[in-house]
Amino acid sequence: MSIKNLWLTLGIVIFGSFAVLIFYGTELYRHVPPIPKAVKSSDGTILFTEQDIKDGQNVWQSMGGQTVGSIWGHGSYIAPDWTADYLHREALLMLEGMAKADQREYQSIGEDLQRMYQVRLKNMIRENTFDSVTTITTISPARAAAFRQLSDYYAGLFMNDPAFATLRSQYAIPENTIKDPERMRQMNAFFFWCSWVCSTNRPGETVTFTNNWPGEDLIGNTPPPSLQLWSGFSVLLLLAAVGLLIIYHARNKEKEMDTAALPKEDPLRNMVPTPSMKATLKYFWIVTLLILLQMISGVITAHYGVEGNGWYGFPLAEYLPASVARSWHVQLAIFWIATSWLATGLYIAPAVSGHEPKYQRLGVNVLFGALLVVVLGSVVGLWMGVMQKLGLADNFLWGHQGYEYIELGRVSQTLLLVGLIIWLVLMLRALLPALKARQENRHLLTLFIISSVAIAVFYAAGLMYGRQTHLAIAEYWRWWVVHLWVEGFFEVFATVVAAFLFCRLGLLEIKSATHAVLFSTIIFLAGGIIGTFHHLYFSGTPTAVLALGATFSALEIVPLVLIGYEAYHNYQLSKSTRWIQAYKWPIYCFIAICFWNFLGAGIFGFAINPPIALYYMQGLNTTPLHGHAALFGVYGILGIGLMLFVLRGLYPGTVWNDRLLGFSFWSINIGLFLMVMISLLPIGILQTIASIQHGYWYARSPEFMQTDVMQVLRWLRVIGDSVLAAGDLALIIFVIGLKTGWSYKKEIYPGTVQQMVS
Repeated sequence: MSIKNLWLTLGIVIFGSFAVLIFYGTELYRHVPPIPKAVKSSDGTILFTEQDIKDGQNVWQSMGGQTVGSIWGHGSYIAPDWTADYLHREALLMLEGMAKADQREYQSIGEDLQRMYQVRLKNMIRENTFDSVTTITTISPARAAAFRQLSDYYAGLFMNDPAFATLRSQYAIPENTIKDPERMRQMNAFFFWCSWVCSTNRPGETVTFTNNWPGEDLIGNTPPPSLQLWSGFSVLLLLAAVGLLIIYHARNKEKEMDTAALPKEDPLRNMVPTPSMKATLKYFWIVTLLILLQMISGVITAHYGVEGNGWYGFPLAEYLPASVARSWHVQLAIFWIATSWLATGLYIAPAVSGHEPKYQRLGVNVLFGALLVVVLGSVVGLWMGVMQKLGLADNFLWGHQGYEYIELGRVSQTLLLVGLIIWLVLMLRALLPALKARQENRHLLTLFIISSVAIAVFYAAGLMYGRQTHLAIAEYWRWWVVHLWVEGFFEVFATVVAAFLFCRLGLLEIKSATHAVLFSTIIFLAGGIIGTFHHLYFSGTPTAVLALGATFSALEIVPLVLIGYEAYHNYQLSKSTRWIQAYKWPIYCFIAICFWNFLGAGIFGFAINPPIALYYMQGLNTTPLHGHAALFGVYGILGIGLMLFVLRGLYPGTVWNDRLLGFSFWSINIGLFLMVMISLLPIGILQTIASIQHGYWYARSPEFMQTDVMQVLRWLRVIGDSVLAAGDLALIIFVIGLKTGWSYKKEIYPGTVQQMVS
């Protein structure tokens, strides 16, 4: 296929996919689960209002939101999913209440009578009693009584009832997480509404707003036929697409590498970094610091899973709750990975174009200052929000938004977007002169610019919802950021950057690299854009979203089928010439990325992609299994590889200490592998079995999660975490050693001009 046709195909894929994504986004706005003006008992008693639900959502966000358990399966994993927990407890209370009204004890009657009450419960709880004219939801006195009982239960848990001390520790929820009784009343209203969405049939349908999720036999929440149908179709589509890709690859197989045609010397050996390129060095110092802080917060977060609110007896949660530690862990990861990638872009842009714009160094320095402001401000804001030191409106602006991966307060979000726009301007100033020159690499340059624009623009999706936006709509826009920004266009940006690096080193021809990058981008985005919907199967979205998400998310796996070929190709490059040994570890990082892409994004990702699988697995440890292997294994190690490549250019000629860097590389990869394989994977498998056999609520409950087997598996994570931490520390020591001198040998590569950065 010609380059022109590849561009045409890419344009069709992008515009067509976004048309579908936006169209069904508008459908979501039209068909979201209703928030009633009031919820009342059939005896006329008003239990709470629409504003109570909206304020309760803000209260939930202020305590950490998705970092304290989960709602609709999205969130963290130590505490339960509050919708599943509420729904199961509500069902039991109502069953006991109905039996008691007949002078019976539900737990002691026979199975036949229990099933009779369950049928009555299902008919009562699944009926949609929302009146579209009055916009009022009416519930039975039995359900109203259960609401009052559960309000007392959750108030005791989230506030300071001593009877809940053990359960709070098991959930890693500090005492007085919610300090104000009025806030607690509002959050109880929000919990009821979230559970009501999961248990109430859509108008005119026999499935709930969440497609019968979570599984709960007591009310008839079982997988609807559509889940099996679209799961089977997605697997068949995947097999067909894999077959077509293999045929295409066989017909267009690249020629074997001719090592004789490779450069005899490093093409970059005498490249003198420009002032703006040198200015990127401090970014990588910050990257190493953020890696250290992220590692520490990760250790604390993992430890809360086994000791609740303490740190070997010290009441750490009083000062640093699990929700804050987890938010720091996630946000610092995003910060250091993004900083490494963006700094690499700033370094490469002048190198590619050969043009250093006026005041470019000043712009790089200003952006660095903005980065520090955002990082420091957001870290403090997250802590203040969770510690309940801000009002609900101020928390949204300055504190903790409660949505995983985009926890930052709106002010920090906005400043980060401004920083990305500044970065884009700096990139365009350096790249546009090269694009105007219409050189052979103009197609790669164009794709580089497009991906850079997308990185800056698509983060703005996180600003598309407000403080009291409907949860289903906020989830829609959240996944625009998490899936499209992080997993989508950063992936394209990384692919283009890697191609530029290899082309600059003379290891790839520009024409073949352009063809390969355009083709892989088409394949990836063809599934990736609409595949965003696979995160929204059970988030109050229309049924069509389930079909589209299942179908197109399966296509995301297709490019990973030939990942072994890419890994072998990169390995060949690392052995091709003597001078390439200077780039050994950056290239090894690219090889490691292939492995983690296949395992983390491919195997672990597809394991939870089909609707029927995710029905039982959503929010279990199968999710962090995929998340750690894909986010850190792919994007984190790529960030490290890009950093090492730039440092190679900023400290040219010196021979690096292979022992220190090699120890870091292997420790990071082996530690991550041990973490996921001996802890997260077995925990996730056992939880999935429990979810299938006993219900989703049970797989997240302390009755299951606090068993001896699960505790041992959580402690086993220490092995992998320790090895990984040792690798991180070695990397940090290595980067520091580039300044002090202990990270390289005294000799330099022959024929290389030494231009060390001071």
